[in-house]
Amino acid sequence: MIRRRKAQPDPPKPSAPPPPPPEKPKDGDAPVPNKKTKEKRWSCVDSCCWLIGLICSIWWFLLFLYNAMPASFPQYVTEAITGPLPDPPGVKLQKEGLTAKHPVVFVPGIVTGGLELWEGHQCADGLFRKRLWGGTFGEVYKRPLCWVEHMSLDNETGLDPEGIRVRSVTGLVAADYFAPGYFVWAVLIANLARIGYEEKTMYMAAYDWRISFQNTEVRDQTLSRIKSNIELMVSTNGGKKVVVIPHSMGVLYFLHFMKWVEAPAPMGGGGDSDWCAKHIKAVMNIGGPFLGVPKAVAGLFSAEAKDVAVARAIAPGVLDSDFLGLQTLRHLMRMTRTWDATMSMIPKGGDTIWGGLDWSPEEDYVCTKKQKNNDSYAYHEVNSGKLDQSHTVNYGRLISFGKDVAEMPSSKIERIDFRDAIKGNNIAHSSASCRDTWTEYHELGWGGIKAVADYKAYTADSVLDLLHFVAPKMMQRGSAHFSYGIAENLDDPKYQHYKYWSNPLETKLPNAPDMEIYSMYGVGIPTERSYVYKLSPSSECYIPFQIDASAEGGNDNNCLHGGVYLVDGDETVPALSAGFMSAKGWRGKTRFNPAGSKTYNREYAHAPPANLLEGRGTQSGAHVDIMGNFALIEDIIRVAAGATGEDLGGDQVYTDIFKWSDKINIQL
Repeated sequence: MIRRRKAQPDPPKPSAPPPPPPEKPKDGDAPVPNKKTKEKRWSCVDSCCWLIGLICSIWWFLLFLYNAMPASFPQYVTEAITGPLPDPPGVKLQKEGLTAKHPVVFVPGIVTGGLELWEGHQCADGLFRKRLWGGTFGEVYKRPLCWVEHMSLDNETGLDPEGIRVRSVTGLVAADYFAPGYFVWAVLIANLARIGYEEKTMYMAAYDWRISFQNTEVRDQTLSRIKSNIELMVSTNGGKKVVVIPHSMGVLYFLHFMKWVEAPAPMGGGGDSDWCAKHIKAVMNIGGPFLGVPKAVAGLFSAEAKDVAVARAIAPGVLDSDFLGLQTLRHLMRMTRTWDATMSMIPKGGDTIWGGLDWSPEEDYVCTKKQKNNDSYAYHEVNSGKLDQSHTVNYGRLISFGKDVAEMPSSKIERIDFRDAIKGNNIAHSSASCRDTWTEYHELGWGGIKAVADYKAYTADSVLDLLHFVAPKMMQRGSAHFSYGIAENLDDPKYQHYKYWSNPLETKLPNAPDMEIYSMYGVGIPTERSYVYKLSPSSECYIPFQIDASAEGGNDNNCLHGGVYLVDGDETVPALSAGFMSAKGWRGKTRFNPAGSKTYNREYAHAPPANLLEGRGTQSGAHVDIMGNFALIEDIIRVAAGATGEDLGGDQVYTDIFKWSDKINIQL
């Protein structure tokens, strides 16, 4: 046997020598990082990149969903939340069998007409035929001072400055939208189209709303174009008369047109005395400031109104800041004081219409707070019989320097007449830094400023003298084109001048007995009626007066909010101004309406949208939003389709407009 040797285990392999211990860093040497234990730190740049990426991803995803979803989906969601929506007026009336009959003419107002650039200075390069007013307003933010320069008119002539031409946009697009998504005439146009209207039976009488009414003819022959287009529409539609639909300042503009078209050339259009009777079925005025608006006084006096006063109170000094030369209100005043057409809206009729120191037509109106769904306040009249004097608002005092002056009896007001005051010197007038924001206040001086404040309270009569005192050059231009009184004798030859044609108290309606006049306006919204002022803190190039936003009425007089006394209206035009002429001045055969044209007051009670899905609401009575009011649109369509005011039910009134009108003692 072969003896096997016992297997021996393999000898162990020599193991690798252990790593040497890390050397301790010598003094002054940087420590060596350990690669295995090193962790990546999250930086702010990484966070920003991730955040931007997340936002972009969500944005593109939502955009994809928006483009992918059916067009009816938003309506489905709205109806699921609010219930079935009513048919738009055009759809409703189409189902009733109404069709287009009378051609319609739209006359936009001061906000609703687009303006575009045809010639400008170097700073406006690239803006040829781009909108400076209406549209995106992008150029306001990119080059604000250049925009102000091109939107301003010449201080002497009230026409184009040298080297600048800004003209009105033409066609229906001139005023269908004021800005993307913010409709003006678009909803009305769309509803008219439902019953058969198209561009050949609709005409937008666009004009440059900055210049005086007569100058629109002098510079652009706008009045002649309106006359020719109306004649063309009547002749091409079987002789059917037009229905004219002016809005806001367009109401005054068309009132001027009706006198111009029948006046002999060269001042007028040379039409026959019965031109309006032959061509116009009805004039349906929307939100018409027939007798002016107190808001125009505040705008011309201090370049502000209620909203601006509130903004000043929230952020004191911002609108008046000299930072980077952006003196917002001063530039705004410099620009708007060259717009002669704004002076057409200064209150007309003086104290006879608007009241004096101790009375006003609306003196029995009481504001009470009533909470709404959207946390807004509604103001309505309370018929509580004879009111205590402490609750009576002195609306006739359009401007009061101090809340105490606004409330105290007139016998206790100590006033110093400002009319003959000597204007002082103001160093700001000669300062180079003030040249770009020049206003006539720089010539008023401390003596003139003090004299204005010492007069204490201003009524509609003295407000005219006030504006002549603080802005004589502006009022000199305005007085050549507009008048604000009440005619004693309308047969006086002086009333043949065009300066009287836009004042319903100094002119006659056309000799058109079959023509109907509608006053259509919103009510139920607090509207500016008079103001509490104070002197501004002094600074170089400043506006010396401002609304005292700290003046509040409290429980005793809750018509006073933020230095502004409020009354019933459409947020811009008080009901008194919009409704008086149809309620009394033109009602029946009067010296202002010798032909006896029928007049109707159609008021639309404001109801805010119940939720955000309703947008600006279909029952709004606000000055611009009323253009989307279904009830108003239905009334317009019915008249355009052949109905009369009697078919609509005659007057539709929610305020005491007839009671207020009766308080006005005026010769009829």
